[in-house]
Parts: sequence; C-alpha cells; structure tokens
Amino acid sequence: MSSISVTVCDDSKMSRKAVIRAIPPELQADLHEATNGKEAIQNFSEGKADVMFLDLTMPEMDGFEVLAELKRQAARNFVFVISADIQPASQQKVMELGAVKFLKKPLDAESLKVLLHEVGII
Repeated sequence: MSSISVTVCDDSKMSRKAVIRAIPPELQADLHEATNGKEAIQNFSEGKADVMFLDLTMPEMDGFEVLAELKRQAARNFVFVISADIQPASQQKVMELGAVKFLKKPLDAESLKVLLHEVGII
C-alpha cells in the first residue's frame, strides 16, 4: 500500500501532536502540519492533504472557511473536523460543507482507527 498524505490543521501544537499520535500506523501516512486554514489550503494545493484533520477555531482562516474553499474547488479528499465546539449547528454546517465526520476533542485513537476502516481509508 502506498503512503497517503495527511494534513493535521490546528493552531494548537499540543492538539496537532495528539491527533498525530492517534493516527494508526497502518495508515502509512506522509504527515504534514498546518497551524491555520491558509496553510491547510496550501497543503491541499501542494498535494499534501488526501486526508485532512481540521480544527474549526483558528486564526486567519477558520475550519468553516477551509471547508467552503475545498468545496468550491471540488476537492476530492477526506476531511475530518475535530473540535471542542460540539454545537449541533456547527456539526450540521461542517457536514453540509463536505466534511466526512465531525469528531469531538480529545480524539480517541481506537475510535479513529475504526472510523478510518469504515470509510475505506485503511
């Protein structure tokens, strides 16, 4: 199996590292980090985001704006939103914008592994 490009986008270094630790090794991921939405879009443009783990609340360009831009570009990647904002309106909006799944922080590694199997990524 070839490596898949994964971008973890969160303005918190601690949160990015927690997501990276939760990614199962069988994903064979080529990992990239982004500290804001603009960097996430740049990673996507450079082919570094087959899969994206995206926070909602970030400076410069938030997760909603990233999802809207990816939708505008007709992106064909998997975006998982990981956020502490569990408001139903936020969850509904990210799904309408094309997210595969809304995940609550903190991320559970075993649940992530099951989810990645369910959607056919691993």
